[in-house]
Amino acid sequence: MTIKDTAEEWEVRATATPFVGNKTSVRTDDVVMPDGSVARRDYQVHPGSVAVVALDEQDRVLVLRQYRHPVRQKLWEIPAGLLDVPGENPLHAAQRELYEEAHVKAENWRVLTDVYTTPGGCSEAVRVFLARDLSEAEGERFEVEDEEADMELARVPVEELVRGVLGGDLHNNCLVVGVLSLLAARAGDGLDALRPAEAPWPARPFEA
Repeated sequence: MTIKDTAEEWEVRATATPFVGNKTSVRTDDVVMPDGSVARRDYQVHPGSVAVVALDEQDRVLVLRQYRHPVRQKLWEIPAGLLDVPGENPLHAAQRELYEEAHVKAENWRVLTDVYTTPGGCSEAVRVFLARDLSEAEGERFEVEDEEADMELARVPVEELVRGVLGGDLHNNCLVVGVLSLLAARAGDGLDALRPAEAPWPARPFEA
């Protein structure tokens, strides 16, 4: 048996959108179950996101510390952001986020992994990139606001991040997935065997 997620869509008898926010919305669907019954499912509709494991020559990952109001914590995270434009190329979005949040550019890009953050309650799909050959970006720094105005920036050794993840000290989804995927890639076929940066992404189709 091939272990692979597959596309499937069950019949929806009725749908409504009781809440529309700035970037996301909440949808209510009446879904037909395998036994013919109908169950109501509420979930957040999300445009999708990108995240970047930016790895420097000293084997450190660029991380940011940012306040996240829903969990009432300041979390260490990797650079990430929304796919603001439908059909936007995720690589371009990732390059933009790395520039805006860290004022850094990278010459070597690969797809590290693709994940659904909370598939039971949210449609968000995230593509996590690996960025290498880092250098300071040219031009003026992006003007930050709101929570980002209080961000801290650091470069932390991969081993230290792994200890933090496994020790229960680091909780951001993209950081956890990205750092552990980096370890898995190294232990497997190597970083250069990762998918190219423009690899297809069925969850969020885009034009190259």
